[in-house]
Amino acid sequence: MKSQPSLNRRLVLESRLDTPDGLGGFVISWVPNGAHWAQVRAQSAHESKIGERDTAVVNYRILVRSAAIGASSRPTSAQRFREFERVFNILAVAEHGEDGRFLECWTEEGRA
Repeated sequence: MKSQPSLNRRLVLESRLDTPDGLGGFVISWVPNGAHWAQVRAQSAHESKIGERDTAVVNYRILVRSAAIGASSRPTSAQRFREFERVFNILAVAEHGEDGRFLECWTEEGRA
């Protein structure tokens, strides 16, 4: 029997909101969609160049309780998780395990 994930970190699920700025562009803001208790595990790391600067990029696997498809509480790749000042951009989401009680989110830690 598989052990149950330890959902011991509180993450806020956020959705991107683009608001017109009146000058033909838009202002990006993030709106909370609720909180999830999660298990956060580092999976890999690599270096990436941002402009002229090398920076480390860390990928995480985040497990949360499942939510129905289409529910606002179900994470998607257009969203992100926030833990205080840390931000985890969601790259992909899939059901975890045979019973579908959890969702596995592949994320990349980014800037707020």
